[in-house]
Amino acid sequence: MQTETLSGTRSSWPQWVEFLRHRRLESLASWAIEALGPLTVLGAQALHFGSPLLRPALSAAQVESLASLLEDPAETRAFAAFLREEASP
Repeated sequence: MQTETLSGTRSSWPQWVEFLRHRRLESLASWAIEALGPLTVLGAQALHFGSPLLRPALSAAQVESLASLLEDPAETRAFAAFLREEASP
């Protein structure tokens, strides 16, 4: 079950990279994820709490996917590495 969840979450990573790239935020996002480290769990809780306010910009599934990513420190670090790889020319 955990493997299915991880593969489902990771399959959305290219979409998140494209979302960030389109807004020219990939470097800032990568830096923030690494710099904030343990505080990303608080970010995940803020996403859960503020999801109704984010609905115009993000779907409920996107908010849930991002919150799940931020709740797992290993996945957060893996996404930051994936983001750096995709952002490099």
